[in-house]
Amino acid sequence: MLKKKKRVWVRDWIKKRNTLGATNNICQELSLEDQSSYRNFFRMDPSLHLYLLSKIKVAIQKEDTNMRLAIPAECKLNVTLRFLATGDSFSSLQYLFRIPKNTISTFIPEVLDAIYSALLDFLKVPNSVEEWKEIEKGFNEKWNFSGCIGAIDGKHVAIRAPMFSGSEYYNYKNSFSIILMAVVDANYCFRYIDIGPQGRHSDGGVFDHCSLRHMIEQNKLHIPENFVFVGDEAFPLKSYLMRPYPRRELNTDCKIFNYRLSRARRTVENAFGILVSRFRVFEKPIATSVPTAVKIVKTACALHNWLQTRRDSNYFSLGLIDKEDLEHYTFTPGSWREESKSNGLIQLQPLPPRFPDRSARELRNYYCNYFNGVGAVPWQNEIIR
Repeated sequence: MLKKKKRVWVRDWIKKRNTLGATNNICQELSLEDQSSYRNFFRMDPSLHLYLLSKIKVAIQKEDTNMRLAIPAECKLNVTLRFLATGDSFSSLQYLFRIPKNTISTFIPEVLDAIYSALLDFLKVPNSVEEWKEIEKGFNEKWNFSGCIGAIDGKHVAIRAPMFSGSEYYNYKNSFSIILMAVVDANYCFRYIDIGPQGRHSDGGVFDHCSLRHMIEQNKLHIPENFVFVGDEAFPLKSYLMRPYPRRELNTDCKIFNYRLSRARRTVENAFGILVSRFRVFEKPIATSVPTAVKIVKTACALHNWLQTRRDSNYFSLGLIDKEDLEHYTFTPGSWREESKSNGLIQLQPLPPRFPDRSARELRNYYCNYFNGVGAVPWQNEIIR
């Protein structure tokens, strides 16, 4: 009787991880010889990488057993950061780091959780009058929108069709997605994120079911009176949320209001643009389970905020974001806008104008009068021509 051939416990090429894997070779080489390329490889400098590792090492390091040595925490972090930076398949990453793809798929969600927990302070929703006033100060100084406390927008995050999900995640673009709702401050940092509604939900109903709306309307966030968020046509006009005037039959005053609102709202557009440009896992449908996809979005937003608030991070180049030349009345789109034509973040559909309540209409008219009066800026009439 023929003996059954024994299965290989660990492939020979994987056994050479410590000598030939990327962590102990190209990563070390770049750290010592070419920090610019290291930053491109991991989206952060070696010092920040080391700091992040120190924050999560205890949470992700397993113990060695008699059968095998545990994968070092540094290797796990390296694989996860490279995955977020490139969106490479687990099959591709296994050859670079010499870690089996099934092992990668097991530990990546754990590392994502650890990173998110370590950086949670960088993604907290403001909850005091003082915090909201600090955000408002940024919008007033940088974007000339007094009273604005955040730019809101939502995106369909493309995912691979989940098994046995039917049309649950099927969206209007004939693809599968989960929905990310976000509020961004004047410095392109996410101050609130909500992830999870399936792509099949109508875009008009996304904000209605958003936790932010419920917290605002139940006065749980201590937002000062007459402070507002700004959004585009995908959002309803509320006493706390300004949207543009309908584009039909706009007079000059309304055009100026729409321009000033759009100027403040571009912060959230650019934040999403930076996110996709730096974490290219969003360039195509995320090929993981839905729970892992949610972890990817949350962790990428936390990393974005952490790196954006670090003065020494060199997180992105200025050419990536929109630029205005107010002396010559010109606008230069950021490079992300060209790249975004084929990425995995899909814009929400515009909402048909609803008849808003009186207080919302009055507040928008107040801002319109303000921007055309004492709150006018010298260049606005030239820009709208």
